[in-house]
Amino acid sequence: MAIISQLFAPLPSLTGTLTLTGRSFLPLNPSTQFPKPRLSRERAATLVLQSKGDDSVDASDRIISAVCYFYPFFDGIQYGKFIITQYQPFQILIQPLFPAIRAFKSFPFNGFLIFITLYFVVVRNPNFSRYVRFNTMQAIVLDVLLIFPDLLERSFNPRDGFGLDVVMSLDSTVFLFLLVSLIYGFSACLFGLIPRLPLVAEAADRQVL
Repeated sequence: MAIISQLFAPLPSLTGTLTLTGRSFLPLNPSTQFPKPRLSRERAATLVLQSKGDDSVDASDRIISAVCYFYPFFDGIQYGKFIITQYQPFQILIQPLFPAIRAFKSFPFNGFLIFITLYFVVVRNPNFSRYVRFNTMQAIVLDVLLIFPDLLERSFNPRDGFGLDVVMSLDSTVFLFLLVSLIYGFSACLFGLIPRLPLVAEAADRQVL
């Protein structure tokens, strides 16, 4: 009890001159104010969300953010054609999503329409929380990155041999990245955490005001 009372005891006044080993130093002024480090608005908002934990994000915001990560996965599902056909565990994992994937692929402009809707209705809408807008923008950026493997595959389309092995490896890598991003982003959002995807998070931060 004596130790606890000492912890809460008032500290001695520091007003006056600080003396150490018999030497006098500059006087300490209690009214002196020192500049505080500043954080960017985007980084500060991210740190606030991370520090508050699960209770800081509404359930509706978590669900909306989690669902957005299906968009790039559905748009890039074709890159998994080699893995899905060769490995049965991936077929079992993806099978519950087949109806939604078929609906997404039923109209050729569905991807573009969803892109426009998510960007202008969600990301640019201040009525949504920054948590929702950041995760939505991250899903959009991830989908935009699919342009590069698509262009590479269109310009380099071998039928067999070493070239086909390269294309298979590239497609499988892209698919696995999309799958991991879906699992990571979806589960993190459900728990109210902030998923930060490599190559994507910084670009999303710059777009969300």
